[in-house]
Amino acid sequence: MAINSAEAPLPVGEVSRKIGGWIDRLGAIWVEGQITQLSRRPGAGVVFLTLRDPSHDVSLTVTCYRQVFDAVADVVGEGSRIVLLAKPVWYAPNGSLSLRAAEIRLVGMGELLARLEQLKKSLAAEGLFAPERKKPLPFLPRRIGLVTGRASAAERDVLETARQRWPAVRFEVRAVAVQGVHAVPQVVKAVQELDGHAEVDVIIVARGGGSVEDLLPFSDEALIRAVAACRTPVVSAIGHEPDNPLLDYVADLRSRTPTHAAKDTVPDVGEERERIGQLRDRALRVVAGRLEREERGLRDWTSRPSLAHPYGLVEGRSEEVAALLARGRRTWGHLLERAGSELEHTRARVVALSPAATLRRGYAVLQRADGAAVRAPGEVEAGEALRARVAEGELAVVVAAAQG
Repeated sequence: MAINSAEAPLPVGEVSRKIGGWIDRLGAIWVEGQITQLSRRPGAGVVFLTLRDPSHDVSLTVTCYRQVFDAVADVVGEGSRIVLLAKPVWYAPNGSLSLRAAEIRLVGMGELLARLEQLKKSLAAEGLFAPERKKPLPFLPRRIGLVTGRASAAERDVLETARQRWPAVRFEVRAVAVQGVHAVPQVVKAVQELDGHAEVDVIIVARGGGSVEDLLPFSDEALIRAVAACRTPVVSAIGHEPDNPLLDYVADLRSRTPTHAAKDTVPDVGEERERIGQLRDRALRVVAGRLEREERGLRDWTSRPSLAHPYGLVEGRSEEVAALLARGRRTWGHLLERAGSELEHTRARVVALSPAATLRRGYAVLQRADGAAVRAPGEVEAGEALRARVAEGELAVVVAAAQG
């Protein structure tokens, strides 16, 4: 390999030749895409195609000999999905890469449907269609994002129906291609923009009816995954009721038509007024019934004797209380009288047995100086001073002589 530096650069032709050499070593490959441009110049032996990836903004130039294209010329045109066997070719004069097709096959409807079914099973196995992933729609969204074709019937149906139902509804509209090779990138971009919009509470993806091929962008894997990643609820309104693109399965709500999408997303102001009126009437009936029951209960309670004549019970018991009081007084009187009589008898016995009564009968009690009572003559001596207690006082006496 030649030494390459700023002092020894390679000429453009040499660089192009080397690139061509690398590309020539590549083998033929099968490629799938959609024809966006087709050029069949009269008398030319080569046909030029532009093949585009429907899911990405990528395209390649394809060339083929006229006899290769003539084999499918009756069924292939712009917009057709094809599969071709081609080899990468580098065109040195202008430094362009293209594919040289050796065989072209039209992707048939049966093959398309089989691929869609396989993709559906694969995405379902990942859980993208699971019911628990579905997000509820808001009752009254602040702003509705609408992804649809520019000035299309679907756009008119959604906007007019929504404004008839709720005149103050606001929309954030994104006009995109809804079929063809540019549809998927534009729809994906629009959905992602609306999902990031702070005021958009729900997104509607709407398109009118069409053939299976026309609705293929709404079964594209890139779009399905973009919708699955949305934080904002998405409503699918593609085609008519029999149409079932894969977008219907991943969306949080599938509407039968764009008109039904507006009905499913926006409440009807007349119906809501009627519902509010019905709820108000029901609430009034419930409150009135509750008040009537409570009033009836109060009347029942106030009609009872304890509340109708609150003093009647007291008055009825007053005579009983008076009789019990008189009985209590008589009982206590008898008890006190009996206790007084018993006390008097006890007092009389005490008095009769007391020393004072004995002294009043003329007896005296002799006490020595220390207060001890003298009980026998031998306890005192002659000349000893004693104290004699009588009923009315006491006397001082002296023992003349003690006798045993």
